[in-house]
Amino acid sequence: MSEQFDEHKMRAAAWFRALRDEIVAAFEALEDAQATGPLRDAPAGRFEVSETRRQSEDGSDAGGGLMSVMRGGRVFEKVGVAVSTVHGRLNRRAQAAMMARKDLPGMAEDPRFWASGISLVAHMQNPHTPAVHLNTRMFWTPHGWWFGGGTDLNPCLPRDEDTADFHAVLRAACGRHDPAYYPRFKAWADEYFFVPHRGRARGVGGIFYDDLNSGDWEADFAFTREVGRAFLPAFLPLVERRRDMPWSEADRAAQLAHRGLYAEYNLLYDRGTKFGLETGHDPEAVLMTMPPLATWP
Repeated sequence: MSEQFDEHKMRAAAWFRALRDEIVAAFEALEDAQATGPLRDAPAGRFEVSETRRQSEDGSDAGGGLMSVMRGGRVFEKVGVAVSTVHGRLNRRAQAAMMARKDLPGMAEDPRFWASGISLVAHMQNPHTPAVHLNTRMFWTPHGWWFGGGTDLNPCLPRDEDTADFHAVLRAACGRHDPAYYPRFKAWADEYFFVPHRGRARGVGGIFYDDLNSGDWEADFAFTREVGRAFLPAFLPLVERRRDMPWSEADRAAQLAHRGLYAEYNLLYDRGTKFGLETGHDPEAVLMTMPPLATWP
């Protein structure tokens, strides 16, 4: 069983890295495409890539990954794409948080873990182009394994057409695996990406799932790959539709205010942010999702 999961871990980590490479290439191609909008004369943006490392509590190496960040492009004001594979022992706080969500007998005695995944957040130059988030991951402990992730759209100026097209791609992707997945994971996203202290959602939703373990690792991994493959077809057409639209000062003000909402959610509620900081991962990579500029009332 251990050898089988070693192979599973390698396959999952390789997939997340391949997805990262595909997305980075697609985003740089967007920057290179001929532009006619307000930023048509700006230089095309490029990703800056750096290695990230995780240190365990005793200071030993515990894995890491790549952080790719583009700032100030024609299309993207800031976009980060991070991929990592980390391992070690969960501290007591992380153990308690995990055991509160699932039955993991023995976790306190053997808190080893392994995790690999990709995380992406894009904050756009044009206020008419929606921001977007993607995350997929695999988590393993000696007491169980699971997949999680999803993607959601975060426009400051929502349009029904964009929302419908984004969700249509996700519905089709989910339907290729289980017709119950889309309504279930859409509802989960609506609940998960809600900002309680503001009494509103942070965007127009998408899909979210966690603790996915049907008992069939191959099926669950295939679904997680499907979610990753659906991201670019769901998002790129919206960017191409909106990237060259003119915007006003009021549009920009709405964008910066919405980014404030996004930052509040990520710092106060996002499970991935909390886990990354509590388990010693590189804080620059964990906080890569934060917007470059934001405003509050």
